[in-house]
Amino acid sequence: MVHHHFLLLTFPAQGHINPCLQLGKRLIRIGVHVTFVTTVSAQRLISRNTGTLDGLKFADAFSDGYDDQGFEFGDDMSHFFSEIRSNGSQRLREIIATSSDEGRPVTCLVYNLLFPWAARVARDCHIPSTLLWIQPAAVLDIYYYYFNGYDENVMLKNHNDPSWSIKLPGLPLLNGRDLPFAMFPSTSKFNSIVCLLKELVQTLDDAESNPKILVNTFDAIEPEALTVIEKYDLTAIGPLIPSAFLDGRDPFDTSFGGDLFQKTKDYTQWLSSKPESSVIYISFGSILNFPKSQMEEIARGLLETRRPFLWVVREKENKDEEKEEEDWLRCMEELEQQGNIVPWCSQLDVLSHPSLGCFVTHCGWNSTLESLASGVPVVAFPHWSDQGTNATMMVDVWKIGVRVGKNEVGIVESDEVKRCIEKVMGAEEGGEELRRNAKKWKDLAREAVKEGGSSDKNLKAFVEEVEG
Repeated sequence: MVHHHFLLLTFPAQGHINPCLQLGKRLIRIGVHVTFVTTVSAQRLISRNTGTLDGLKFADAFSDGYDDQGFEFGDDMSHFFSEIRSNGSQRLREIIATSSDEGRPVTCLVYNLLFPWAARVARDCHIPSTLLWIQPAAVLDIYYYYFNGYDENVMLKNHNDPSWSIKLPGLPLLNGRDLPFAMFPSTSKFNSIVCLLKELVQTLDDAESNPKILVNTFDAIEPEALTVIEKYDLTAIGPLIPSAFLDGRDPFDTSFGGDLFQKTKDYTQWLSSKPESSVIYISFGSILNFPKSQMEEIARGLLETRRPFLWVVREKENKDEEKEEEDWLRCMEELEQQGNIVPWCSQLDVLSHPSLGCFVTHCGWNSTLESLASGVPVVAFPHWSDQGTNATMMVDVWKIGVRVGKNEVGIVESDEVKRCIEKVMGAEEGGEELRRNAKKWKDLAREAVKEGGSSDKNLKAFVEEVEG
């Protein structure tokens, strides 16, 4: 095998960083040299909050214009993406040139979905590149169809119309709430992201031959979605989550944690004090912020279940907002008596704990894969991005959970929260079936990444095919 040196480039958000880091670790395990590059704020986050990273070399980071505080989705997106494109392109060229001068040339650039310009940099520098797609293959298929002639059907004037649906090749029946947020006219504030996705599909379509795309999924859960676009060569290499929670080859391989764990580790003792499969875990990721009214409905729904729960409520940077949220949480003494509210937890540690019985999730793809790999049934609570599509697959395709319904103003009411949790946690046949299905997908996820499994073989074959 050629002595490979892969350069990994990732967007500065935790949901992008984690799978890219895991890919880097797996490449190192099979003998590839890996250099990792991202923005200043992201690299600071990595150095503060990650576990073992033996063998990963970090190149000097580049600026995205938000070095001190990190980018927030309320900031100026066009400026943010312009800075990333300009500074990131220059930094990639420098790394590639320096690596060549030092006698360890880059043999492949791996970039993720919001950096389509990286493929052009690689082409200009005469090195191969590949996209790491960190969402399900089904979502990439939807974007492909959308930007290749299906836009008249997919762009909804009223995507809340429950009678509207569409059947795209290789995908389950979808209605408006199941499609990625970029389809909707109401998401105009995210035009910069839509433009990048369009540029990405165009870049892939313009490739000389069917481009190889690494996908954070595994063959068993998306057999049709991985093969339906003949123009692309989609290669499943997931789930890209720490080895300690999958094949166990590296029991010290963990994800984000660091100093945060030391502040909140008492929740593990609390979990251990609860009966098997009894605890409800609620977490909505690192970005989503619900309004106070929605948080109150969730709280009431949890109380009405009379079941123990672990609820992640992130600390707010805005102190006034933080105080308002703390006020309503603390005034409800019943919440603290019945459950445990924490600002952060190691999600995979929680999902793999024997006391866990249900995961109320925003359906981000990393969380979706983690629930599958842990065998935990879900209450799907999607909000934006690819989450609606992920929720549909969890509920309708893999059948590991139920999906909440919203009222006329878009709020999930307490009765609905309780209904969904009881459906998953209950002893009746419906809940039993969800748990059986969750166990089945857990076994298949672990089978995929073990030595000789489908994802393991796919990644090794990809490395062997890369031209040095």
